[in-house]
Amino acid sequence: MLSSITAALPFELPFQLTGETLLVLALYTVLAGAYLVVVPLALYWWLAKRWTVMGKIERTGVYGLVFLFFPGLILFAPFINLRMAGQGSARA
Repeated sequence: MLSSITAALPFELPFQLTGETLLVLALYTVLAGAYLVVVPLALYWWLAKRWTVMGKIERTGVYGLVFLFFPGLILFAPFINLRMAGQGSARA
């Protein structure tokens, strides 16, 4: 199967694509996806759900996770709105 992948390429690779290399690339892809997508979305969900009822220790832990997963949080920041709903209708 590996030879069919490299045979389909229109250019010559400067290195060998072995099964071990593909496994390492797949592992890096999974880790990057978890770091940049899965954990930040879970953290956004947790923040939205628990924001008003968090204790001091939980808030400190969550702020540590925000620091750790900041690159992924920044990727989703333009698309996620965490503002709380207002108390009533706005007066003009």
